[in-house]
Amino acid sequence: MWKKVSAIVIPTLVAVGIIAYMLYRVWDDLLLTLEHAVLPFLFAAVGICIVAWILRGFRYRFILRGLDIPKSLGFATACIFISQTANLIVPARLGDFVRMLILKREDDATYSQGFSSIVVERVFDVLMIAVLGVIALPFILAVLAVPDWFTTVIIVPLAAGGAFFAVLLWSGRIESENRFIAAIQRMLDEVKQASLNPRALVVLSGSSLLIWIVDILVCFAVVLMFQEPVPFGIVVLAIVIGNLVKAVPVTPGGVGTYELALALTFGLAGTPAATATLIAVIDHLIKNMVTVIGGVGSIYYFGDWSRDLLKKVLRKEIQKEETFGG
Repeated sequence: MWKKVSAIVIPTLVAVGIIAYMLYRVWDDLLLTLEHAVLPFLFAAVGICIVAWILRGFRYRFILRGLDIPKSLGFATACIFISQTANLIVPARLGDFVRMLILKREDDATYSQGFSSIVVERVFDVLMIAVLGVIALPFILAVLAVPDWFTTVIIVPLAAGGAFFAVLLWSGRIESENRFIAAIQRMLDEVKQASLNPRALVVLSGSSLLIWIVDILVCFAVVLMFQEPVPFGIVVLAIVIGNLVKAVPVTPGGVGTYELALALTFGLAGTPAATATLIAVIDHLIKNMVTVIGGVGSIYYFGDWSRDLLKKVLRKEIQKEETFGG
């Protein structure tokens, strides 16, 4: 029982602790900074964030169709909303299992297909945000000195992505009667089917880049809300570093680690600590609030069974099943 509780409580306490420490350091300046906020930019940020979700739904629908699972844009978007809402609560991105179970129930898709769809989405997310980092970094380095680990954080995902696609190309040569290896081979074949053809590479790369550009615009709107003269390139770099750090599931939804990465990056450009903290916290708050509202709406979209399913995932009461079973 303690292990189940601590798996959720400890990462959550870490996230709360990071945020609390960041706010405590600049508490005296926070109210003064908030007094000068231009609220219309807040509403603009929310609207832009909603557009980003629609784009994510479009991309996921494309991935599902590549796996011979024809679903609507609404279904695809609702799937992501529910799983990402769960990810804000449970650690290690275990909320993604909700998506696999929804696909199994609604379309009789295999767990392998559900898992493969998530792998494709994650790979292109990480690769394209790293690509934006590579594009932005030279411009930043020309005017600012950035920590060496920033470059490492950007290069490692690109190298890992290249290695992953090399494995995909080579995987067709694997032949084995071992059940575990056969399951992995089936998943790799499905990932290859959904992503490793000219049309898929263009659509998934292009849509992923567009998604992250829109995500950056959300943060830029928050920057404008506080009338802070932060160069757009710094905003790009902040979102790149923040999301690559968040990809390591230390806390639920990357809460705390994401804000810290953003605030540190804005600090490089001379942004006051209070303003940098507020930008980071409000940017992530907007994105998480839109996620939660979309998640609640998606529960109504799918029906009561999805609410019960979400409860089971949050309680870790999902019965163990063959992960790649048919």
